[in-house]
Formats: sequence, C-alpha cells, structure tokens
Amino acid sequence: MTGLGYFLAALGNFLSSPTILFDVTWATLLGITVGALPGLTATLGIALLTTLTFRMDSTQAILILICMYVGAIYGGSRSAILLNIPGTPANAATALDGFPLARAGQGGRAMGIATTGSFLGGMIGMLALSLVAPVLGDFALSFGSYEFFWLALFGVLISGQLTTTGDSLKGWIAGFLGLLFAMVGQEGIQSYQRFSYGNTDLAGGIGLLPALVGAFGLAEVLIVMKSGVFEAIRDASDRVLPRLYDIWHYKRTIARSGLIGTFMGLLPGVGEDMGAWMSYAAAKRASKEKEKFGKGAVEGLMAAEAGNNAAVPGAIIPVLTLAVPGSAPAAVLLAAMFIHGVRPGPMIMIEFPAFVFQVVAMVFVATIAMFVFGLLLTRPLLKVLTVPRAYLMPVIFTLCAIGSYAIAGRVFDIYVMLFFGILGLVLREMDYPMAPLVLGIVLGDLLDKSFRRGMTLSDGNFIAFLNRPISIVLALACLSMLLAAIPAVRRRFAALVARLPLPGSRTKMSE
Repeated sequence: MTGLGYFLAALGNFLSSPTILFDVTWATLLGITVGALPGLTATLGIALLTTLTFRMDSTQAILILICMYVGAIYGGSRSAILLNIPGTPANAATALDGFPLARAGQGGRAMGIATTGSFLGGMIGMLALSLVAPVLGDFALSFGSYEFFWLALFGVLISGQLTTTGDSLKGWIAGFLGLLFAMVGQEGIQSYQRFSYGNTDLAGGIGLLPALVGAFGLAEVLIVMKSGVFEAIRDASDRVLPRLYDIWHYKRTIARSGLIGTFMGLLPGVGEDMGAWMSYAAAKRASKEKEKFGKGAVEGLMAAEAGNNAAVPGAIIPVLTLAVPGSAPAAVLLAAMFIHGVRPGPMIMIEFPAFVFQVVAMVFVATIAMFVFGLLLTRPLLKVLTVPRAYLMPVIFTLCAIGSYAIAGRVFDIYVMLFFGILGLVLREMDYPMAPLVLGIVLGDLLDKSFRRGMTLSDGNFIAFLNRPISIVLALACLSMLLAAIPAVRRRFAALVARLPLPGSRTKMSE
C-alpha cells in the first residue's frame, strides 16, 4: 500500500469512529484551554495527559496527545492577544502585534487571523511531514553509532545556540547539564551503576516525564505566582471570521512562514518558539509595511502563528525517523510512543510503515478540530482567562505531583519533579533556556550508547568517528557552531567577508 493509501485508510478509520471523534474533540479543547492559561504549556499538558493514557490503545493514546499538542500551541495565542502574556513560549511573537490589535478594539479579528494562520501553517507542516518523513526515514537507515553520536551532540549544540537571546554559552551549559543528568543510573550496555552513590532510586535513573513536569510545570507555577497581576482585554465583540482579503493578500507570507516553521521544527530541540520568531523576522524583512510591525500588523500576527503551528508537524518528523525530538513537547511525545510500544527511529518505515501516515492523519484531524473550535468558540473560550490564579495554580501543582507519581508508582519521582521545578525556576531567573536542558536529558542515552558502541567497534580509536561522510559533515557542523561563538573568530570571519567583492562590482581601471 502507498503512503496515500495508508493516510486515507487511517483518516477513514478516524472519521468513522464516534469514540475517536469524541477523543479528538475533548483533547483538542483541553489543549486549547491549557495553552490559553498563562503558566501552563504544551509540554506540561502532554506530560500530564501521558500519565492518563497508560491503559489506552497506542493509536488512541498518540492521537489524544497530538490533539493536545496542536491545541495547546494554538491556544497560547489567546492569552498573547488578550493579556499580552504568551500562553506558551511559542506564542511570544504573537503578542507583538496581537495585543495592539486587541487594544485597538479588534480582538475578535486578531483571534480569527491567528486561528487561520495556525490552520494554514499546520497544513503546510502536515504536507511536509507526509513528504519528508519517509525520505528521511530511508536516509536514516545509513546512520550508525558514529552518526548518532554526532547527531545527538549537534542537537544539544544547536538547541543551546538558537534558544538563547544573548550568549549561546548559557544554552550550551543548560544542554550539557541535561546530558549529565542523563548519565545518572545504569548505563545502557553493561548496566553498570553511575552516580547513584548506593541509592537504589538513583540507580534506576532520572525519569524523563517527572523531569519535564518539574522543569515546565512546577517551574511555570512558581514563576506565575511570583509575577504581578495582569490586566486582560476581554472584549472580542468584533468580527471573528477572517476576511478573505487578509488571507489572499498575505498568501506569500503564509507559505514562507509555513516552510520556515517546518524547517525550524526539524532542527533538534529548537521547536515552535523559534519557528514563530524566524517566521516573524522573515515577514518583517520582506514586508512593504515594516513600520506597522509591533503596532498591530496583520501580516506579523499571521506569520507568527503560521510559523509556530507549522513547527508542530515539523518537530514530529525527527521524532518518527530519528527518535530525536524537535522540541520539548515532541520529547514527551517521543517518550509516550516508547511507553505504548512504538519504536521510532530509522527502522520505523520497515517495522511500522503505516504508523507514519497514521500520525499524518492524526495531525490533519487535530488541525481541522483546532480551526473549527477556534472560530466557533472564540467568545466562550474567553471565560478560561477569568479563572483566578489563586485557584488554578494549586490544582496544577497537585496534577504535577500525581502525574509524576503515576508514571512508575515511585515517590522518588515526586522528589525528581520538585528538584527540576526549583532548578528550572533558578535557571530561568538567570536567563538559562529550558529546551537545551530537556533535550540533553532526552539525547543523553542516545549519545552515551552511540559513543560506547562506536568506541567498542573501533577498538578505542576515536578517529573512526570521523571516517564516514555523514559523520564528518555533522562533526564540522558542531565545530563551526563552537567557533562561531568565539568573538575573535566572528570578527575575523566578518573581516574576510567584507573584503570579498560584491556581485556585479568591477574594479576601476585607469583610463
């Protein structure tokens, strides 16, 4: 059966099952709600929901989590537009133009534009997922231990570089801190205990989900409780349905933002927030109305929302084909796939070829549901923003504790959640990004096993890691990122570029 056949078969099964349609409905609505509430993130929503899907069928569980994922990334635009507080980090760029539009009495129009941009960006990303994942899956079959070692290292480095606003050293410190946490417990080849200090709980390793719930859940709760009271714009009585002019006039912006968002999702650990920022920056550079950006530009709002939602299926591509998450929510989705018996990675197109296109169908129905609910329930969903934080945050903390314990039934996991929550608060106060830390924990096992296997295969000769073409390319990419962070190297490179002749320039000759 072809990929289109797998997709149509999966889509038919989903649409013909009342149970599946009910799951799509409540999971998407819950995702929009989680994304809209400041202090809750897509990562937290997926992590907590994963703890409730243990006894579900794998297809049903993954569908629910993807609906939560898509809904939460879109839902963050609500609080970004009406509160000027991004519901998730992916919606930070949305607030730049969404909130000024809301203040000008166009809150409904802004949310309609955000909904349309999210829908179109998600569809572009879904198309890329269906086309790129099989190709990348076949290409990944040529990866061995050497390539996966460099890929894991590259993921940590590029995540640390792109998720920091200033010094990329902070991102790398967070990433390598995550790698150190991943080394705790029994190593994957000979089961030798490391850094456990005789503690049986530590010998079992640091659980990924409790760490994620702490870093993105408890830390967010503490930050929100620490922040001041915000003022909401609750009037969205103007037109919600987007005008066809707004869509057609910015068609190039939508297409460009969708492609940029998908590409940023492909990069390990970069994800939806960078997809939004890069799309916003590209739209501003290409726009004929640059002066409107940051003051209520429809084009800027459309670009940001198309970019972050296109990054969702983009981030799922490396999850399926390489078992490397493209973002923090995708890291939880990866863990959920392993929990439910699906083994993402280079062999997925051989072992589970239908599953890849089932995921494409899942993204499709989730995006359709997000679009429908986003337009029809704009005003009812505004009531979510009226929930007092004093009532909400204790409930979220309780869910964090229960969710962490329910994963393995260990009280130790609650302590892990508390530790990473406090650590996440401290690191954020010092402007350290969380995405590299999480990616380091996720990729630590892959990096460690690949390095040890490679050294075993080469009899301890590290040169073998540089003997294959893909390994060399990835190693050079890692080296170039490290060198680019050195100011002296950057200045030297800029001087060399300045000396190069411009295209079309000619040297003046004496007459």
